[in-house]
Amino acid sequence: MAYLGNPSNTREILEKYDLTAKKKFGQNFLIDSNILEKIVKSADITKEDTVLEIGPGIGTLTQYLCEAAGKVICVEIDRGMIPVLEDTLSDYENVTVVNEDVLKVDIRKLLEEHGSKTAKVVANLPYYITTPIIMGLLESDAPIESITVMIQKEVAQRMQEGPGSKDYGALSLAVAFYSDAQVKMTVSPNCFIPRPNVDSAVIRLDKLQKPKVTVKDKDLMFRIIKGAFEQRRKTLVNALSHSCSYKTEKSRIEDALTEMGKNTNIRGEELTLEEFAILSDILSK
Repeated sequence: MAYLGNPSNTREILEKYDLTAKKKFGQNFLIDSNILEKIVKSADITKEDTVLEIGPGIGTLTQYLCEAAGKVICVEIDRGMIPVLEDTLSDYENVTVVNEDVLKVDIRKLLEEHGSKTAKVVANLPYYITTPIIMGLLESDAPIESITVMIQKEVAQRMQEGPGSKDYGALSLAVAFYSDAQVKMTVSPNCFIPRPNVDSAVIRLDKLQKPKVTVKDKDLMFRIIKGAFEQRRKTLVNALSHSCSYKTEKSRIEDALTEMGKNTNIRGEELTLEEFAILSDILSK
């Protein structure tokens, strides 16, 4: 069996199975062994760990995970990849491949079926579905310790930004609510077949035991956050009073901001997660 973390072996497998990267699944195959090793290191994988890999593709990253982890469970949506994975992972006894859509899988049940209490998620995620997958993992009650993923660099930056930045927004706040985020490295398009049109980044999200802030109504807070950034150049008062996600009278928002000691001309991008929680609690009365 050949390692896939290089161009020649990867092309050999692609030719053997007459494969081309499918746009609908956002497939780009990693061909840099150095990057693959760094991903495993960034995820802090040991033989004590169960790894949940999303979208293993032809099994490139999976091979490295199998070497490092005690157990690897792969969820692959593309049925055509299953025979390929049976081939490329044939030397490993600690891996299971499940042909499912990760957005529809009960991860807690999946781990229990494989005798695992917790898992670390590692993946080279399709860019078009990055946010739904990450938010699904963070919002679920599945026993996930951490999420280490290769995603579009721009999205990774948004995930770890703080107030005042042009990249700070609803995604930054959602990630901060559930986890501690740290970008581990950036990755050039040259490390993939085919080359994507953008730079990539590896980000690690350590899932918190409990959310970072206490709020009476989490759903209301996130509706307010979403509304605050729908038209981010507007003041918070104007944005929320015209929002599709959350709508109320201007006077209520102004009164809430005054109660918080904030200027009523403030923009949403200036509020911290803690301040959004306070605003939400006031508006929920």
